[in-house]
Amino acid sequence: MFTGLVEEVGTVLWIGGTQLRIAAPRIAKEIRAGDSVAVNGCCLTVSAHRGDQLTFDLLGETLDRTNLKTLRPESPVNLERALTADGHIGGHFVQGHIDCTARILALEKSGADHRLEIELPTEFAHYVTSKGSIAINGISFTVAEVLPKSFAVWIIPHTKRHTNLERAQVGDSLNIEFDILAKYIERMLPPHAPPD
Repeated sequence: MFTGLVEEVGTVLWIGGTQLRIAAPRIAKEIRAGDSVAVNGCCLTVSAHRGDQLTFDLLGETLDRTNLKTLRPESPVNLERALTADGHIGGHFVQGHIDCTARILALEKSGADHRLEIELPTEFAHYVTSKGSIAINGISFTVAEVLPKSFAVWIIPHTKRHTNLERAQVGDSLNIEFDILAKYIERMLPPHAPPD
């Protein structure tokens, strides 16, 4: 479990086949093999740890479902260690289970902030509500707008400077995890027919 507060922007050193190696000088000193780390919001297990380098094994499903397959050496990645029982919950509960990837449609500066508009796949639209929580590349956001085929969030300067959204561009693919509460509520409710 994570909270969507990025602790460090790591740097991809190597990715090939089913392994990923990242330089994470800030958090690596407190991590052991077997620990969970969210990488761009995707929960991965550290398979090896040497100095400031963390190595992760990647499943085929992980590569298929996330933007990790687009990483290259020098790519910046958002990193967050798993929440501990005495940890601070500053964002929202994030599982690290990516639901889909979605493209950036617009990234516009407005004063000190940036408005980020992202495509919204139809099959997931019911999980997104104005003022609801959403994780984007592992970052906890509040949904600002819900549009017919997209949604928007606002990025404050601190978030832009301290995450890999600093280098984001229109067309980039982002990892999306919808709010766990919305998914559980959907599961508990009886199926309903769409309106006529």
